[in-house]
Amino acid sequence: MPGRRALGRRFGWLWASYAVSAYGTSLGFGTFSLIAVLVLHSGPAQVAALAAAGRAVGALVAVPLGPWVEFRRKRPVMVAMDLIRFAALMSVPAAFALGRLSFAQLLVVSVVVAAANIAFNAAGGAYLKALVPAQDLLVANGRFESTTWSATMVGPPLGGAAIGMFGPVTAVMADAVSYLLSALGIRAIGGSEPRPARTGASRLRAGDLLEGWRYILSRPALRALLFNSIVVNGLIMASEPLLAVLLLGRLGFTPWQYGLMFAAPCIGGLVGARLARRLVTRFGQRKVLLTAGALRAYWPVGLAFVQPGVSGIVLVIAVQLGLVTCCGVFNPVLATYRLEHTDPDRVARTLTAWSVSSSIAIATLTAAWGLLATVTGPRTAIAIAGVLLLATPLLLPRRGNTPRSEPTDAAPRLAANASAELHRDTARRCAPD
Repeated sequence: MPGRRALGRRFGWLWASYAVSAYGTSLGFGTFSLIAVLVLHSGPAQVAALAAAGRAVGALVAVPLGPWVEFRRKRPVMVAMDLIRFAALMSVPAAFALGRLSFAQLLVVSVVVAAANIAFNAAGGAYLKALVPAQDLLVANGRFESTTWSATMVGPPLGGAAIGMFGPVTAVMADAVSYLLSALGIRAIGGSEPRPARTGASRLRAGDLLEGWRYILSRPALRALLFNSIVVNGLIMASEPLLAVLLLGRLGFTPWQYGLMFAAPCIGGLVGARLARRLVTRFGQRKVLLTAGALRAYWPVGLAFVQPGVSGIVLVIAVQLGLVTCCGVFNPVLATYRLEHTDPDRVARTLTAWSVSSSIAIATLTAAWGLLATVTGPRTAIAIAGVLLLATPLLLPRRGNTPRSEPTDAAPRLAANASAELHRDTARRCAPD
């Protein structure tokens, strides 16, 4: 059984910084929608637009950030993105205190934060590669994934309690402060970082904007994994607001029951992340990637059969537990595979392209499923998403396009062959941002 590996003081600072921001984000989860409803008295259409448009426009704004990040030192970029998110989020309680808060401001802040998230993740993925030996990438990814699920498990209930006692802007302030603390932690990492060399013209070229997508699409396994990820993530996230309407509205579950149904299963994500390295060591990367990737698609259809009462709570917890356990295994293995199969000088652009594609897909499917639910009802729309998810394993790489099964002991050889592996965006949920 693999022992716990020490990845060094500098990784410890990076991990601590990520943990602070992850818990802050979990505390503030969903607060913009609450502020829109409780403070600004916005209707369902505005709340849906806030969720979808902020993510989509933020992704488009982030497109030129990929090549910009690629040719700059990564740690200063990460600090800058943390400070931008801090300033943007702190503008919300400031405007609220002055009585000037508006829906337009919420929309602008959501766009700025979404774009900064993508840039930070691209820089963080490239930076981690220089910090962690190639054979420890999966260990590092597993720790980020574990932190994500533990934050998701405890953050929203604590955030909900804070909102109930002090109001919705309290959670936004906590989220903002977490980014400031993250910036300080990243600054404390120390050490020098060489400026990436750029070949050709020094100006940003149109071709740089598309390089990440060209790179992914030219590699069959990465291409298949991208398509699988954006469809799975998009369908899961598109069902979330409809599930809230179904559970809290038509089935009459209380807010604390709703929170329990989605907080308790996060223990599965924590367990899955801890198991990922052991499973790869025993069965190989390819088998774990394909098996966990297929299994996560079979759970959500069960949500269409939820009924009122205790049986409904048990069903939702069981379905979510199965889903997030599979995601807890799949996510760090995918993150490591993606880094191992991306050239070092294309990390930031590739990760940006991946994040932008995912964000746009989630925003598009969320809007489409909102319209579908208007016509068919939320339960039917959730069922349709679940049925479509059953087909998504077909999008996973075919056997001939996947890497040969390699245990983690072979990582040093992979590193020698690849000359300078790379890492990915710091930890996401089952349906990443």
